[in-house]
Amino acid sequence: MKAILRVAALALSLLLAGIGAVNVLAAELSADQVGAMLKHASPSAPADFAGKDLSDLDLSGLDFRHAKLQGVSFFGSKLVQSDFRGAQMEGANLNGSWLMGTDFTGANLTRASLLSVVILGGAVRKMPIFKGANLSGVKLIADLPGADLSGADFRNAMVGVNIKNQGMGQMRTDLSNANLAGATLANADFNRSLMTFSNLRGSDLRGANFFRVKLGGADLTGADVSGADFTEADLEGTIFRDVKGYAEAKGLDRAENLKKIVR
Repeated sequence: MKAILRVAALALSLLLAGIGAVNVLAAELSADQVGAMLKHASPSAPADFAGKDLSDLDLSGLDFRHAKLQGVSFFGSKLVQSDFRGAQMEGANLNGSWLMGTDFTGANLTRASLLSVVILGGAVRKMPIFKGANLSGVKLIADLPGADLSGADFRNAMVGVNIKNQGMGQMRTDLSNANLAGATLANADFNRSLMTFSNLRGSDLRGANFFRVKLGGADLTGADVSGADFTEADLEGTIFRDVKGYAEAKGLDRAENLKKIVR
């Protein structure tokens, strides 16, 4: 009953936010069946979960490195400290999943959906790891303060609250103090996200949308900001040392605290 109520509540919240339909059907496999398949999986004989519904299961601590996960649904599932390093997860549905300590290092999450993911505790050690992950075209709304996203690929991703009919201040992505050094954020939409004191050193920000993003104290040293839009972004204390394409950046004349940036 608790599981049904939790799924129903999450479905309602996402629908009211204008995010769209969610999966509330029963999983095709049990947690025990998933575990058994993974136990016998290998690089030459991966467990095949592609396109399957594994929603609302407790799959915490499992090793998914030798599994096919394209289009899989982990909607509402507990994936606490599970291992997805290098996993192929294109188009996966992770909406409402529990991701405390989950490792996605080097995973391919192209066009995946990570809306309203659950991360309890708030400590950096509780954060999922996305180091070097492919998050291009992903939809992401999550609290990820201090998370390791260094070298990740966010090209054309939708991050934050730029979703139709969603109220201001609701479900804003928190990337404060996150490590995005060397990440590719080209043409990504971070509308209204919180990115204070984030590490963006050497990152590719070309064409990214930072409309009303809180960037106070963020470090953009050596980043490429060509065509990036900083309209109404808060830039108090933001470090712009040795940035590339500063003259081609947009909206700086309408940014907040531009005179307080560090160059």
